[in-house]
Parts: sequence; C-alpha cells; structure tokens
Amino acid sequence: MSVNSDTKVIKSKKDMIISLFTSGISAVETIAAISGARPSYVGSVLQKEGLIDNYYDLYTSTGYPMNVYSKHFRGKLGFRDVEAAKNGVDTLENAYQYFGKIKDRPGQHHSLEMGLTMLDRSRWTGKLEEAEVYRQWLVSKLSTPLVERSEMRAVDPVTAVDGQDEVEELRKAA
Repeated sequence: MSVNSDTKVIKSKKDMIISLFTSGISAVETIAAISGARPSYVGSVLQKEGLIDNYYDLYTSTGYPMNVYSKHFRGKLGFRDVEAAKNGVDTLENAYQYFGKIKDRPGQHHSLEMGLTMLDRSRWTGKLEEAEVYRQWLVSKLSTPLVERSEMRAVDPVTAVDGQDEVEELRKAA
C-alpha cells in the first residue's frame, strides 16, 4: 500500500482536531465527538493554534479574554495553594467592590463568574482547601439579602398624628 504525498499522517488527538477543523468541520462539539476529545480540549487546541477565538468554558485559559472584564483578572487568580487562592479572592473582592462603586453590574457579575470558575477548577482538580476559599467568598456574596425585611408596623389612619401622609405612602408602597 502506497501513501500519497498529499496525505497527512495523524499522529495525535491534537493533529486529528486540527485536521478536522481545516477540512471544514468547525463546530467544537462535532470535532469532540469525532475525535473522542472533550470540547474543552478541542477549544483549547483550536485557540492555541489561532484557528478560533470565541470558545470559553471552565478550563479555557484566562489568557484568552472572554470580554472587557477579563483583563482585570488575567494572571491574578490561582489555586496552587491556599495562599494563592486567598490572593485570588482579594483580587475578586477588590474588583467586585470597584464595579459596585461605579454601578457596573456586568463587571460585578464577571467577578462572581470568575469566583465560581476558580471554585470549580480547584474543586475538580482535587484542591479542596483552595476551592473552599473561593466557595466562602461566593457564599458571602450570595448570602447578602437582596431585600431588607424590617418589621412592618400598622398605622391607624384615624388616630395617627399627621397620619394622612403616612397612609398615602403605605398605599403607594402596597
């Protein structure tokens, strides 16, 4: 059996992914199914080769910007050890507070999203103490009540002094 000189020999899963993409198959999930690789690996290979620039998932490197907020976190989040996780949480907290002060809700959302990403990355690689640092930060943000629940007091419109204004305010609120 002779091999045509135009035929490429596929030596690795990475070669197969690149070959499939360059042959016209561009859907990451299709390439993953054919090659037997996970979509995150396919996306990573294609991004490193400069073939795509729009794939993001749990394992996508922060070196590839997802949006305008990514630059605030590039190279600043980690889970090598508990100290690195604490430094990452400090970065997240500072960004979250900054975005809150300027009322940039998408920026705050991205901070939370990056916290969840780091929690999952550390958890799924067995770094449970480091994951706990990120989990505690997220819980602190998600446990803050969205609505203040103060004791409601009844107002008797007949006996209240200057009660008419207060009654009107309560009616508007109801």
